[in-house]
Amino acid sequence: MKTILIVEDDKILNRGVSFTLKKEGYNVISNYTIGEGKASIMQNDIDFLLLDINLPDGSGLDLCEQISDKMNFPIVFFTANDTEEDMIKGFERGCDDYIAKPFSIDILKFKINAILKRSMETEKDVFKYKNLKIDFESRKVFINGEEVSLTVTEYKLLELLSKNKGRAITKEIILDKLWDSKGNYVDENAISVNIRRLRKKIEEDPKNPQYIITLFGIGYIIGE
Repeated sequence: MKTILIVEDDKILNRGVSFTLKKEGYNVISNYTIGEGKASIMQNDIDFLLLDINLPDGSGLDLCEQISDKMNFPIVFFTANDTEEDMIKGFERGCDDYIAKPFSIDILKFKINAILKRSMETEKDVFKYKNLKIDFESRKVFINGEEVSLTVTEYKLLELLSKNKGRAITKEIILDKLWDSKGNYVDENAISVNIRRLRKKIEEDPKNPQYIITLFGIGYIIGE
């Protein structure tokens, strides 16, 4: 289920759009200020952002600029500022599209669906979960938009877990996938060592991981 974040201080509009998108099958988070929006982006795996420009605690343009080069999800402004100059500012800051108030809710739905479809087609080789991003094609890993340097083994381990998001991966499977295929014997302690090193690089608090979770007696898992 895709998660859409709405940052709009007009409560009636916010609730109306939220209700409609929930009926479409989306998970929706409703915020009313930039501060709330930033917190939601940091705490959730956002797939799409609907962002107002004029907000009580600042400009949506500034928020867009701050996150567009770090977070890999589409951003669409809905606003009363529909002049050519305002639209250009939005695109320069990194937004993907613009919809002027008042607008047709059906047009908004079709626009969101179309943008998400294009986004999915261009990101088949990209894994995103919370603030973790893995580009499988370039074999690069990012946390909060910053690239993280991993060893070959650490990357292969993270790739295996991420490509099986939501599934428990046993130590036996890890050994088979990462080492046994090359005929190299590695004991289970090597897995624990690499998991520990990996957590130090991608987890904010390695002792309380939010990405690589240990399932005692079973193995490891990314995601719920």
